[in-house]
Amino acid sequence: MKTTLVPFLCALPSLALAAELPEPVLPAGVGVNIHFTTGHEKDLDLIAAAGFRFIRMDFGWGSIERKKGEYNWSAYEGLTDNLEKRGLRAIYILDYSNSLYEEAAVTKHAITGKEQRDTASPQHPESVAAFAQWAAAAAKHFHGRHVIWEIWNEPNIFFWKPKPDAQQYSTLALATCKAIRGVEPDATIIGPASSELPWPFLEIVFQSGVLEYLDAVSVHPYRSRSKPPETAAADYQKLRDLIERYAPPAKRKLPIVSGEWGYSTHTKGVTVETQAMFIARQQLSNLLNGVPLSIWYDWKNDGPDPNENEHNFGTVTPELKPKPSYIAVQTLTHELSGYRIARRLDPATEKDFLLVLNNAAGEEKLAAWTLAEPHTVNLATKTMQGGKVTGVRSSGDSVEPKLEESQLSFELSPEPKYLTLKNVRLTK
Repeated sequence: MKTTLVPFLCALPSLALAAELPEPVLPAGVGVNIHFTTGHEKDLDLIAAAGFRFIRMDFGWGSIERKKGEYNWSAYEGLTDNLEKRGLRAIYILDYSNSLYEEAAVTKHAITGKEQRDTASPQHPESVAAFAQWAAAAAKHFHGRHVIWEIWNEPNIFFWKPKPDAQQYSTLALATCKAIRGVEPDATIIGPASSELPWPFLEIVFQSGVLEYLDAVSVHPYRSRSKPPETAAADYQKLRDLIERYAPPAKRKLPIVSGEWGYSTHTKGVTVETQAMFIARQQLSNLLNGVPLSIWYDWKNDGPDPNENEHNFGTVTPELKPKPSYIAVQTLTHELSGYRIARRLDPATEKDFLLVLNNAAGEEKLAAWTLAEPHTVNLATKTMQGGKVTGVRSSGDSVEPKLEESQLSFELSPEPKYLTLKNVRLTK
């Protein structure tokens, strides 16, 4: 097996991370989506114990401004306090409309397809201005709390009422960015939080000039259960090409954020074991592709129905019982804490992922998995006195690799393994 190095880092954009995006060091950019503000302290304890460092949560306009010009921040002040106690940061999604400023519109329910009445998204001068003013007030109120502000949630699908409109969203995003920058120039702003990667929609948004004001482009790279996390690499490259085409010179290397993405374990989805493998591989493959922040959807199963897709994205059950995915992310963040990806070894097949990571002390670890059937790999090494290699599976179970004087051998499988190299160096 070849062990030459792949110069992937040279091909990626410079990670000169603007504002307060995390450095690509585990677990700094490991996050999860939640659906609560007050209470739920046990949830937050478990989130922190898993090694998550970010939560992503709706920051609803209508619940905060119930009288024109008056804002009640109390629910989010409480949540932010509880996050800070546990070393967690927030991505707050500036989203949804407000009946004080927009009229009702007829929309179709996302699942049933039945018509319903809902408040139209901000699309008139008064509502756009009010939304932008509210967003700026939020950024100013939470100054110094290290919040990342995301503009809307999936505006390219039914979350924009009465139907998606890239021009309307662009108008709102531009107004919001300018208002926030006017009062908090150093605020961290991301968007458009698109569902999947809708290229025509993204191109219209980027043509609007909004990239000048963003610190990162956020997308939700959802895909079918048959397409594992590694398949997002081509999408990221295409997105970078689009950013470079429309961004001003200083912003052509804007980072990409994976703002929401998971795999459901409902009866027609992935197994709980596959979900566990995917949650770890998503974080690692995103970092490999220069994506410093990845939010897993979802923290907790939203309901008890095993047949319902939306009920089964979580890492824990509604009763907070850990699923295998919880253990997998906890193992990842524990084993690789303080490490960053240094290089990928060139495998015999592109389906093999052998990632060399190092920390500030120069210590090395290996994260390894394959998209193919399990097979043995042999890596050339230089073993010094006291040389030893220990390993842990994503499930938390131990691994016993075979170390000889000049070769390290172990089984590669779809489940990631983390190998600690003590007085051992990979020589190619």
